[in-house]
Amino acid sequence: MRDPVCGMDVDPRNALSLDYKGKTYYFCSNQCKSAFERNPEAYIGRKEHEHHKGHEHHAEDFKRRFIVSSLLTPVLLVTTLFNLQILTFIVSTFIFFYGGLPFLKGMRREISSKQPGMMTLVGMATGVAYFYSLLSLLIGGSTFFLEFAVLIDIMLFGHYIEMRAVKGASKALEELANLLPSHAHLITSEDIIDVPVKELKVGDIVLVKPGERVPSDGVVVEGRSALNVSALTGESVPIEVKEGDGVLGGSINEEFAIKVRIARVGLETYLSQVIRLVEQAMESKSRTQNLADRFASWLTLTAITVGIITFTTWVYLKGDLLFSLERMVAVMVTTCPHALGLAIPLVVAVSTTISAKRGLIIRNRNAFEEARRIRTCVFDKTGTLTTGKFSVTNVIPFNGSERDIIKLAASAELGSNHPIAVAIVEHARRMGVELIPAQKVHVLPGVGVEAIVDGEKIVVAKPDEKSPDEINSLLDQGKTVVTISKNGKLMGAVALADSIRSESKQAIELLRKMGVDIVMITGDSERVAKWVAKELGIKYIAGVMPHEKAEIIRKLKENADGTVAMVGDGINDAPALVQADVGIAIGAGTDVAVESADVVLVRNDPRDVISVIKLSRIAYKKMVQNLLWAAGYNAIAIPIAAGVLAGMGLVLHPAIGALLMSASDVIVAVNAISLTRSAKFLL
Repeated sequence: MRDPVCGMDVDPRNALSLDYKGKTYYFCSNQCKSAFERNPEAYIGRKEHEHHKGHEHHAEDFKRRFIVSSLLTPVLLVTTLFNLQILTFIVSTFIFFYGGLPFLKGMRREISSKQPGMMTLVGMATGVAYFYSLLSLLIGGSTFFLEFAVLIDIMLFGHYIEMRAVKGASKALEELANLLPSHAHLITSEDIIDVPVKELKVGDIVLVKPGERVPSDGVVVEGRSALNVSALTGESVPIEVKEGDGVLGGSINEEFAIKVRIARVGLETYLSQVIRLVEQAMESKSRTQNLADRFASWLTLTAITVGIITFTTWVYLKGDLLFSLERMVAVMVTTCPHALGLAIPLVVAVSTTISAKRGLIIRNRNAFEEARRIRTCVFDKTGTLTTGKFSVTNVIPFNGSERDIIKLAASAELGSNHPIAVAIVEHARRMGVELIPAQKVHVLPGVGVEAIVDGEKIVVAKPDEKSPDEINSLLDQGKTVVTISKNGKLMGAVALADSIRSESKQAIELLRKMGVDIVMITGDSERVAKWVAKELGIKYIAGVMPHEKAEIIRKLKENADGTVAMVGDGINDAPALVQADVGIAIGAGTDVAVESADVVLVRNDPRDVISVIKLSRIAYKKMVQNLLWAAGYNAIAIPIAAGVLAGMGLVLHPAIGALLMSASDVIVAVNAISLTRSAKFLL
């Protein structure tokens, strides 16, 4: 269970609890419980990024306890030097129970949940030192009060620094949450008023001024401008928007004022979907995390066992209880597995938020880690490698110029919504051709369209069986061809096709350089698939039904040397996405919750697949580095702390061991944070 105030994981069996509105909530401390009692609604349903404030509250608690304990430690030094036993007992007891309380409570939680860890080691080490010193004080022997007081000071300070580092490693998600403005300019029938964004409703119209952020997802109803969406999707170039275009909440208006009708609010907005999926990815455990957890648990038991063996051995060899106790405490403190506990989660937090800000939404942590091993990448054709809509590829003039042919065809098709007509008209406008309004337009079912353009009878139709060789050649390439006739005379022809994305060739080239084999599968005809595959220089399988794609993926997995990824649109490709080792849905736009995909690419850019592979490799490298550091540090620290080199005069004091342990935690956190620099390696 999770504490709703600070976000810490707590065991219901030994945590504080409170019933509110028919539900039981659990807390790690009276402080959190009291905060909840004062204002329950402020904490119910909090998201992960809001829990960072709770972690900050804990960091401040460690800081406060460190300041008080460290100020009392010199007093303890004076009372020890002057043998003021009563004052020594009072001061040391206060430091133990006030400064050491977080570790004692943590030890209780870990033991109750049968998951001993860092708090158990620190609690045992300081507890043994305190009660041994108390007993020695009563019988007149040597004490360990000053040493364990310094140890508590260092542990408190180390935890404070570590929590600040953790907060820094995870703050990217908080930055995502802060992309939305707090207020919006709501347009009413009487005036424009500022209202909190959370009060906006679907259908409201808001004014977005230059330099301001769009308050929620919506549609432009008036004006045109350019929006900066780089923090949302990773799109580096501002996108032009006009009346009728959709806009995302959190994007920055860079040019002119626009009016936006709110289409989605609250949890339904794009940004909320992204944050929710990022939180889910952060909370899910990968195979690497499970391995680290098992190792950390094993290391805890090892530290306790080695600590006891160390104490027993030194008592037998040296007969010095104080020295033996110091060795045992040094082992327990120095060998804390906390760095192992941080090694993976921090990398997960940083990599997940980096990817989200680049428009790469990770839904499955295990699959994302597998992406580093992709050796075969299967692409759907339509909408993935191609744009999914017709565009003009060739204009063949037989009588007149290309411009004349396009002018006649586009003028005749001007009022039609047919995909061929729309493509021809768009092509004419890009060429800057002035169109002539057509008259007496008639649709010829299954053939084309007939119209009067500038007094001439124009027919745009599919070619007949006696078409010239130039047209037949285009048909052989799998292209759609229409002929243009004027008063019964063939003027020319226009070829159209589902155009290949400009980014597709670069994506294929980069994947090849990374050692990835590429296959295209499509339900389109052999001729169309062959043309696209030839243009991109890849293998293909044509005429495949959606359910057959999954079977093809299964066979590829059986023969592939490495991970198989499937890249598709997430709709008719759903079975194949699920069957693949890594399912990647491309061009999801605002619908980021594609259930069948492991990774969702917001943009229609196949190059983002390379970014996924690169980020997976970099993140995995950071995980391995952190694990090796944490494991290597402990492998060296345990024998030194146990006193193996004591004969050479090298003895590790518990306080120094605590410093080294805290430093190890910070190094792991800083290494995870350094992942943010990896964004420059992404496309």
